[in-house]
Amino acid sequence: MRIPAHSVCTAIRDDIVTGIFECGSRLTEEQLARRYGVSRVPVREALRTLESEGFVITRRHAGAQVAEPTEQEAADLLDVRSLLEPLGAARAAQRRTEAHLKVLRGLVRLGQDRARRGQGEDLRSLDGWFHETLAQASGSPALTALLTQLRHKIAWMYAVELPAQPVEAWAEHGAIVDAVARGDAERARALTVMHAERSLELHRLKRPGRPERGRVRVSQHVVNTVSGRN
Repeated sequence: MRIPAHSVCTAIRDDIVTGIFECGSRLTEEQLARRYGVSRVPVREALRTLESEGFVITRRHAGAQVAEPTEQEAADLLDVRSLLEPLGAARAAQRRTEAHLKVLRGLVRLGQDRARRGQGEDLRSLDGWFHETLAQASGSPALTALLTQLRHKIAWMYAVELPAQPVEAWAEHGAIVDAVARGDAERARALTVMHAERSLELHRLKRPGRPERGRVRVSQHVVNTVSGRN
């Protein structure tokens, strides 16, 4: 059975984001094919996709390697997100479905419960699902894809601390959902702007250790042959 390139792409991207492949690490087709148990064809396609996304660069005579973004490039990502997330929330207020609202409200309830209990690791996952669902509620596949790619790249470049007052952070999420439910695009946009601004102070730029550049740490990553993520 031929392994889809998007599954290999997801596996490589995840290993880049989590630091398994560090910035500057070489990525050979043979190495990656062996690692994920696939042929070199989907690896080659995946590397082309990851290069277009900015995770990989190809140098003449050196081949593919993990990109090494500058601090300015990292800062630009947060600026772009601060523009696109409010737009997504405003569009969600105009285009959301009842199914989107049901999921968003459920995530807010879970987030508020976990925040009160101090279950930080659950909050990280729930926050990601919340923003992903809000983007999907925008009804714009192009905007959703851009926001998804931004989240991947921000997770790659930044360590994000939990808010000191997680209950308040999830109250902000709840207010955004209320505005979306009422169809109030301007309020949804304004609340998302404030939420994004407050989250900036939680981002800390990652600084990979230079001595270990080029090393590939052991991962239990298994290529998903079913998922449609890319």
